[in-house]
Amino acid sequence: MITIIFNLLAELIQLYYYVVMLACLFSFLLGFGILDPRNQIVWNISNFLFRMTEPVLRPIRNIMPNIGNIDLSPLVLLLLLQYVLMPVMSKIYGMLMVGIA
Repeated sequence: MITIIFNLLAELIQLYYYVVMLACLFSFLLGFGILDPRNQIVWNISNFLFRMTEPVLRPIRNIMPNIGNIDLSPLVLLLLLQYVLMPVMSKIYGMLMVGIA
């Protein structure tokens, strides 16, 4: 049962990783004028991605200093997901499976 829960959490984190990457790509495409935000489908996708990523990115933006008009908060979030959260989860999973307190 523990294995199923940790596998599900790992898959959800990986899915969120892809959502953040897609939000970054969408932001670039909107910024360079490739996608038209007045299109209803584009607006709905953009709104969904904004609602999924903004609650996590806002605290990171508040902590980070301003670097011109470059937003590095998605990069920080992706690095945290990949190099902090996933190793911590695997360490907790290993401790639970072996029984180390």
